[in-house]
Amino acid sequence: MQIEVWSDVICPWCYIGKRKLEMALARFPHWESVQVVWRSFELNPNSPRNPTGTLNEMLAEKYQVTLQEAESMNDRVSQAAKEVGLIYHLESARPGNTFDAHRLLHFAASRQLDDVASERLMQGYFSESLAVGDIHALARLAPEFGITEQEALSVLESDAYANAVRADEARATDFGITGVPCFVIDENIVIAGAQPVEVFADTLRQAWAEK
Repeated sequence: MQIEVWSDVICPWCYIGKRKLEMALARFPHWESVQVVWRSFELNPNSPRNPTGTLNEMLAEKYQVTLQEAESMNDRVSQAAKEVGLIYHLESARPGNTFDAHRLLHFAASRQLDDVASERLMQGYFSESLAVGDIHALARLAPEFGITEQEALSVLESDAYANAVRADEARATDFGITGVPCFVIDENIVIAGAQPVEVFADTLRQAWAEK
């Protein structure tokens, strides 16, 4: 069974959805037969690499809400994250363009390191103020998921894996995916959003029965 997961490293619900999928897989009796494939999706493809302003300010502008309302949005998602064991520090988050981060994830995938790389980059962004659009900041994290800093930097300073990112985004369009996280099981069953763990568990059982 294959599960394709479209996500972005700056999507707070994507990290929550990742954890909920993992929790469901942990109790799934056929988990060893499941392959999880991470797919690229950019929430803000036109964002500069290192924009100025806080995350609250960016959200307020994007959704046309007040700063207080934006802060409340972040508080709600941080509470949802806490319920699955994740600690968010969105008040110090450093958003930016994620195209290079996705290229690095594809490089990691070429070495079967995409899951641990996705985890590390998300943890870095949501909990440790990782400047997600800075290639040097990304490269410095690479040794923590099995890639040397110099290897990562060489990839990020080139255009390597750009076509792979675009291919994932085109595939998302083919499936009609317009938001993330989105989980597609065997190109057939779709779970949209960070659904409750039971939804993931029930859907895994359904998909396995249909096989």
